Amino acid sequence: MKQGIDRRMLLAAGGALALTGGAALAQGKPNLRFSAVFSEQDIRAEMMKRFGEAIKDDFALQPYYGGNLFKQGTELVAMQRNNLEMGNIAPQDVSNQIPAWSIVTSAYLFRDADHLKKVFASDVGRDLKKMAEDKLNIKILGPTYFGARQVGLKPKKKISTPADLAGVKLRMPGGDAWQFLGQSLGANPTPMAYAEVYTGLQSGAIDGQDNPLPNVQNMKFYEVSSQIVLTSHLVGFDLLCVTKRVWDGMDAKKQAAFQAAADAAIDWSTKEHLAKEAELVDFFKKQGLEVYTPDLKAFRGFAQKKYLESELAKGWTPGMLDKINAL
Repeated sequence: MKQGIDRRMLLAAGGALALTGGAALAQGKPNLRFSAVFSEQDIRAEMMKRFGEAIKDDFALQPYYGGNLFKQGTELVAMQRNNLEMGNIAPQDVSNQIPAWSIVTSAYLFRDADHLKKVFASDVGRDLKKMAEDKLNIKILGPTYFGARQVGLKPKKKISTPADLAGVKLRMPGGDAWQFLGQSLGANPTPMAYAEVYTGLQSGAIDGQDNPLPNVQNMKFYEVSSQIVLTSHLVGFDLLCVTKRVWDGMDAKKQAAFQAAADAAIDWSTKEHLAKEAELVDFFKKQGLEVYTPDLKAFRGFAQKKYLESELAKGWTPGMLDKINAL
């Protein structure tokens, strides 16, 4: 009991400290509070441990996981107010304030984790990062890949192109953006709570769902599915960020070391995620599911046309989509 109370007191103290703004000092070094909604068991938690070890001579990293310090979606505002030094920020949160950023939340923009990395290292990535620096008070250190979303179906119908998903009741999270994503695949998107997906598949209320493969394993969706179509329609990533105040407080040498530490940690995390996804393909096949890749060119063309004809694309920087596709 005492241990639980002590933990709650520590978290409460951390939350109170966050409201005061600025970086606290820990053992004579600036203390960087990091907030994320992923758990301590997540691969990215180990990523941050490695990052913290690499910068320990100059900073003390203090991570908070599971949304214990700031709730999901509030981290960016906390950083803008200098109430938080580092965060794992969803690109959707950035796009809420910078419409041009909505392009990186669209289907089939990124082909895979390597393409994601290349885009953010390119002129396009530098432009996107500069927008965030200029308007949001954050320095983006890099994109943190956490898996591609795939389509899992109960029916055994072979899926090669978006036309094959016509009429298929595909569960998508609630919200207009998610429902549009389902339409961009050619399916009939059906909003349903995450906790209800298993019984929805079991009862036939829905024909399928879309999630990264680790989610499919964790929630046991494979038990009520016949196939997984590797559409890879959305490359999942967040943004590892630090406030401009912390970044600008470092000299060029420390900035270079800080960025190098982030790059190394992110690269390690990406490799771990890709290895996990590869393992799960074999796992699902052993469970009796058919796992295959459809005509990705057809899916990508169909989805991007849908987005370009939508209201969402009006805020995109002219020519940026072509530049990303060309990389």
